[in-house]
Amino acid sequence: MYRAVGSHLRSLKNHGASRFASTSVVKQSSGGLFSWLLGGGSSQLPPLDVPLPGITIPPPLPDFVEQSKTKITTLPNGIKIASETSPGAAASVGLYIDCGSIYETPGSSGASHLLERMAFRSTANRSHLRLVREVEAIGGNVSASASREQMSYTYDALKSYAPEMVEVLVDSVRNPAFLEWEVKEQLQKIKSEISEVSSNPQGLLLEALHSAGYSGALAKPLMATESAIRRLDISTLEEFIHENYTAPRMVLAASGLEHDELVSIAEPLLSDLPGVKRHEEPKSVYVGGDYRCQADSPNTHIALAFEVPGGWRQEKTAMIVTVLQMLMGGGGSFSVGGPGKGMHSRLYLRVLNKYDQIESFSAFNSIYNDSGLFGIHAATVSLS
Repeated sequence: MYRAVGSHLRSLKNHGASRFASTSVVKQSSGGLFSWLLGGGSSQLPPLDVPLPGITIPPPLPDFVEQSKTKITTLPNGIKIASETSPGAAASVGLYIDCGSIYETPGSSGASHLLERMAFRSTANRSHLRLVREVEAIGGNVSASASREQMSYTYDALKSYAPEMVEVLVDSVRNPAFLEWEVKEQLQKIKSEISEVSSNPQGLLLEALHSAGYSGALAKPLMATESAIRRLDISTLEEFIHENYTAPRMVLAASGLEHDELVSIAEPLLSDLPGVKRHEEPKSVYVGGDYRCQADSPNTHIALAFEVPGGWRQEKTAMIVTVLQMLMGGGGSFSVGGPGKGMHSRLYLRVLNKYDQIESFSAFNSIYNDSGLFGIHAATVSLS
């Protein structure tokens, strides 16, 4: 048997000595060693320049594709619905609310942080388990985020599931059940976040920059404090939503959906929200300042920031700052987000490449409606 196999291998080598330079069909008398061992028959390879039968080739993209325009519809109660079309099969829908930690009072401090954790939990119409099953059934992805000036709820899935996406978003925002056990569970998770904040010095410094640099609304902490956790309860969340989740402060935006379709789906779900008068935005004043904290860490972290006057309402300045951050770049001395990423930015070439004691050096910005911060964060080995 071994002689037979060896003889067949030699014949295969001799057979493979002739090379074919064309893509025409190659008729093979044998399917190879594995076909011989497994009893396979001969096969034919189709030419590469002939389309496969039954396969429709999509038309090529044009040389120039005009960017889709943003269409906006304002409902009678003040809610704005905005959309842009896209050629892909997926769509992204988001419900954005002009509400964040700047609107918190001493009694509701930390509410934005807790609402972010409570997003897409049980509602008046579905349990948390049912909501998760519905999202998974269509291959979707939901997320929520709280910032100082906005709350956002987003849903990504295929375009054909637009009605389901919008309905779940609106139900999660308008009809949260705030079950007692779910609220307590998320409060415990927030406590764990607070206990681990020392392992995220960059996030801690960003909070410190706001508390030291501003007086007023932007100085309020985005992360709930331990004292706030003890005060937060279901009634606090319900009151905060009642006061701030109002129609004139909401925008439903979508990418990848036709505007008329989005309006027809969303209007019946949102038109009954009361169009109450919009509250005046809390004021903030940039005053500058200094914050220092002793920590049991082998590294020293430093952040230096300056005000961006006007914020997003001074669009040109805000865009310049955003581009400047990308140009300055930076990162860590070991890996900057992966091979090659950021390695040719200004801060990487002029700081990280020249000073071995610097472990990370990066630019950042936080832009708000009327103000903002632009700065540099650095980490180096602590001097003993």
